[in-house]
Amino acid sequence: MSMKRRGMFAAGGALPLLATPHLASAQPQVVWRLASSFPKSTDVLWGVSELLTKRVAELTNGAFQIKIFAAGELVPGLQVLDAVGGGTIEMGHTAAYYYIGKDPTMGFGTEMPFGMNTRQHQAWIFQGGGKEIMADVYRDQGVVALPANNTGAQMGGWFRRELKTPDDLKGLKFRIGGTGGMVLNKLGVIAQQLAASDIYPALERGVIDGAEWVGPHDDEKLGFNRVAQFYYYPGWWEPCSEGDILINTKAWDTLPKDYQHVLETVTGETNVWSQSRYDTLNVAALRRLVANGTQLRPYSREILAACYKATQEVYAETGDKNPRFKKVHAHWDKFRRDTQSWFRVAEDSSANFLSFAERS
Repeated sequence: MSMKRRGMFAAGGALPLLATPHLASAQPQVVWRLASSFPKSTDVLWGVSELLTKRVAELTNGAFQIKIFAAGELVPGLQVLDAVGGGTIEMGHTAAYYYIGKDPTMGFGTEMPFGMNTRQHQAWIFQGGGKEIMADVYRDQGVVALPANNTGAQMGGWFRRELKTPDDLKGLKFRIGGTGGMVLNKLGVIAQQLAASDIYPALERGVIDGAEWVGPHDDEKLGFNRVAQFYYYPGWWEPCSEGDILINTKAWDTLPKDYQHVLETVTGETNVWSQSRYDTLNVAALRRLVANGTQLRPYSREILAACYKATQEVYAETGDKNPRFKKVHAHWDKFRRDTQSWFRVAEDSSANFLSFAERS
């Protein structure tokens, strides 16, 4: 190979590195604090914050430092939005649907009942106009949102007894986040939102009758199988679950543009990392849970049908009261229907056949 060719090859080989921001140490020194909604025991969700701060420091030669704090260390896990929007801290890692009490439209940033899977949701966010339409919602809370993680499809919760019909839901005290709680309220469930660290003691003491969190990996770590026997699926209220890095709007606007680009790049990395991590770890965790006595149960078609009907009622009723919710729901729902028509042809048909063939 000639010297000229080797020079071209070396330059070409270096090009992919240029696509990732990497800033000189002469850049301004910035130190921010990040409060997480999640405890350190949820190692993937907490790991998003750890990976974020590590990669931001690497890509800025240490000029941009982010100090991370688990739920409760700076602010309670369910008050991260208030702290960031109010300017107490610069950043937070949380799920937008924790804050539907402020605006029910926030739920669309995480996921909605009977909504889209991870790929569909992210297609809506990044290519289908979702990020743009949600920007106004976040702006009213004083924050900029960067999608930073996704759990993939979630499970349908832990219970001490079997659920066979919609009547079995009546009177149940159930920990659930987001719009799913509004739906279950219509079916007689007493929905409660608790931070992760509060769920196990509430289940153990009988303060609640059941709880959902994420999926096998996290649920096993939090010990739910020790206080509840029946584990249901699917988590129809969260076919996926997007988490955001929230940044105070004024802090974002004053951050050097290069650092903004670093944060956008790194949250793209953490998003992919978290999805693949959960899809890997949940497999072994579910096997362990079942081997140790967990009773895995599907929700009956009757329960799912009742939940679907109640979901549509919640969407209609909330939209009648909140024009913004109605606007975003219409945008989201059109995309959902369009993308699902494609998935039925390309993805679902193959998966359904393979499931049948491998049972034969």
